[in-house]
Amino acid sequence: MPELSESPNASCGQNIVLVGFMGCGKSTIGREIGLQLNYSLVDTDCLIEESVGVPISQIFSEKGEEHFRDLETDLLSQVHARECTHQIISTGGGLPVRGANRGWLKKLGYVVWLRAGVDTVMERTGKSKHRPLLNTENPRERVEAMLAERDPIYAEVADLTINTDDLAISETVHGIIESANYHFRNY
Repeated sequence: MPELSESPNASCGQNIVLVGFMGCGKSTIGREIGLQLNYSLVDTDCLIEESVGVPISQIFSEKGEEHFRDLETDLLSQVHARECTHQIISTGGGLPVRGANRGWLKKLGYVVWLRAGVDTVMERTGKSKHRPLLNTENPRERVEAMLAERDPIYAEVADLTINTDDLAISETVHGIIESANYHFRNY
């Protein structure tokens, strides 16, 4: 796979930023792109857990969602301040909900929305006990409501949208790399 060309206008290098709902494949796809391009992976959820020393579910239960969103915003600011380059940044599903975060994402690089439908999300996350927003009596109804709220937000921030429902990981990775290569060469 060819290495990406540096964009003269890139404010923070040629990073690829992955956004999307839980279960859409951000971590898996991010790892694979990182391997193919020899880019490091920055997983915002993992970094927050490491810095706070507790799982996200515990942050939600003890401090609430708003506190967790504050941690995400602070983390994006720190990643940008490091003048990062050549990274895959995999974000938490709710990170783009804050307008300030959408601004940070655009500054950090080429933003790819990995989109997944309700059935795919339920199949991929249905058995997980580590998804605090799905610990409800009717998780499917919750997913439907959250997707209806978040899809327009993901669309607003995305430079590229890929529906991951019926694509193999390799197909998704190839599409992202080719599109990002074009983007960095021409913008």
